[in-house]
Amino acid sequence: MGQTSRRDFLKQSALAGVGFWVGGSSIAAPARVTNERIAFASIGVGGKGSSDCDHAGNHGDLVAICDIDDKNLNKKAEKFPKAQKFNDFREMLTKMGDKIDAVTVSTADHTHAPASVMAMKMKKHVYCQKPLTHTVYEARLMRETAAKMGVATQMGNQGTAEDGLRRAVEIVQAGVIGPVKEIHVWTNRPIWPQAPDVVARPTDMPPVPNDVHWDLFLGPAPERPYSPKYHPFAWRGWWDFGTGALGDMACHTANMAFMACKLTHPTSVMADAKDVNPETYPSMAKIRFEFPARGDMPPLSFFWYEGREGGNSNKSGKRALPPEELLSKVLKQGQKLSDSGSMLVGERGILFSPNDYGAQYVLIGDGLDDAAKKVPQSLPRNGKGDDGMKAEWAEAIKSNNPQTAMSNFNYAGMLTETILLGNVAIRLTGQKLEWDGPHLKFSNNTQANQYVRTEYRHGWEDTIKV
Repeated sequence: MGQTSRRDFLKQSALAGVGFWVGGSSIAAPARVTNERIAFASIGVGGKGSSDCDHAGNHGDLVAICDIDDKNLNKKAEKFPKAQKFNDFREMLTKMGDKIDAVTVSTADHTHAPASVMAMKMKKHVYCQKPLTHTVYEARLMRETAAKMGVATQMGNQGTAEDGLRRAVEIVQAGVIGPVKEIHVWTNRPIWPQAPDVVARPTDMPPVPNDVHWDLFLGPAPERPYSPKYHPFAWRGWWDFGTGALGDMACHTANMAFMACKLTHPTSVMADAKDVNPETYPSMAKIRFEFPARGDMPPLSFFWYEGREGGNSNKSGKRALPPEELLSKVLKQGQKLSDSGSMLVGERGILFSPNDYGAQYVLIGDGLDDAAKKVPQSLPRNGKGDDGMKAEWAEAIKSNNPQTAMSNFNYAGMLTETILLGNVAIRLTGQKLEWDGPHLKFSNNTQANQYVRTEYRHGWEDTIKV
């Protein structure tokens, strides 16, 4: 089928009644799941998508699989031979809309929102990998679409299922470490090529591998020739496809602090980044977010640290990390700082997590351990890791209660929206950007607003049109 005819087929089929919004009103049928087995479809079945697909199969029937790489698709079909195979998620959703209840989305970042929003507009429940979206605007759109369609959702920041994270949230919210004034989060990312080693598009143009459907990988991104420097993994370091170190890890490493401190819209964000360029993410960055008071919680500053001087290929370069004065308070003599982690600094003490997920922690301050033991449990326990995230999502679907999934898009959308503001600040390093969250814009910098959303390539606009 040619490109034009394929596009016409998809558009005509969609408008024929599989759940798109026409003239601002929904024509989607209600989700049909009660206590029956859930019919899942998986978009992206290689890499992290492979385990997401397998986990979905643990909680229902996998009826369709989709991937732009035939090798991934055929390998997964060996495990799920009854699942129908597709390369284009638009075609899959259009042809099988009445046979699918729920969808997992585990693609490159730039296609998270197109696949997820299209599915939600069809009343499909969605599990989407972190970061939820590629842009700030898409994160807001995902939240709003999930709420309007009443679907059960979950983002794949699996630390949310860890009992340790939930206990840390309870302890902080009970005031054990006192009012939190600062949050510090660091990561060992990037671990893929980006600035200063890569600052321009590759000039070599090898043929597209026979198994890769390159135009479908590009999706809504601007057209460019294929290169193995983009696919299958290094896309994370390119502005057009990934969200860099911040997008890759902050939905994990900042999750516990974000939840514990009840954060929503920041009032400002400012970055100090090195080797900023229009193609790839920087070699290193330190970002400061300012948050207003929330109820009886005071204003606080959130600091993010990524990369190292000279880029990740320069192993002797100094890493971006919290200040030594603070580290000296949490590290014992001779103790090495973890590659990733977080610290919540309160008036009475510090909660230090040397863990990507905030699932393990120590309390630093007199009497804090005893005080923590007295804090009652207020959050449900999961403790089943990544598959537990899918179990919680499946329960939310069956119970028709989206809040059962703790990283539902209402929460995860706000987390992602906030985190991705940091990438806007990186582009305009050194400038303090004042953020008007309710109106989704920067109030003091019109240049920054162009990075809140991106324009989709022709033929892909309808996936998120509402």
